Amino acid sequence: MEGDDEVEAPVSGKSERAEGPYDVTEAPDGIAQLDLGALKVPAVDGVEVRVQADNDGKIQQIVLVTGESALQLGVFAAPRSEGIWDEVRGEIRKQLFNDGVAAEEISGDYGTELRARVRTPEGLTDIRFVGVDGPRWLVRAVFQGPAAADPSVAPPLLECLRNLVVDRGHEAMPVREPLPLRLPKEVTEGAAGPDQADAGDPAASADPASGGAPANGEEPGRRKPSPRPRRK
Repeated sequence: MEGDDEVEAPVSGKSERAEGPYDVTEAPDGIAQLDLGALKVPAVDGVEVRVQADNDGKIQQIVLVTGESALQLGVFAAPRSEGIWDEVRGEIRKQLFNDGVAAEEISGDYGTELRARVRTPEGLTDIRFVGVDGPRWLVRAVFQGPAAADPSVAPPLLECLRNLVVDRGHEAMPVREPLPLRLPKEVTEGAAGPDQADAGDPAASADPASGGAPANGEEPGRRKPSPRPRRK
């Protein structure tokens, strides 16, 4: 599934989708959101949005945190003809196996998911990989901590995922290319720029869409992303 995606005419009207992640063309009105470019993250009480961004305001990582649970978000280009989650999920499982981590496929609200338990400096931690195929995009969501084993313990994170909005744009992009994420203008204007992220996405690999497996025993999203972009 190589090559560039194709430019597609804008889609109009609302869909019958009962819950998100939504495409920007089908999202319901009235949801307070943090505009991060390709992703519009809903504002949910009790959820802290942590990002890592470079000096140009380009976001490297988004992690939502509530209590002891976290949700790491990524969004990628996909072809209009078919979804890519099945293929990506198989590659994540293979990467986990190569790292000595057994993963099992489970049935979840969004279809087939992957669940595993990894060893971190803090001890054993559950992780769960969820993929949502949309119109020419894929959202990869990685639940970490108690919410990975039991989604009901962190309903605010589920609310965030169910109200997430993807703004794919209409530019042709290579399949699996991360969609552009940027800090809001009000954050970047009139300042010297956020601190350079001290590390890239620990879930990334040569193919970012299939990244997500822990490397060297590190839990995805646990490299202390800043609670907010800090200024020098």
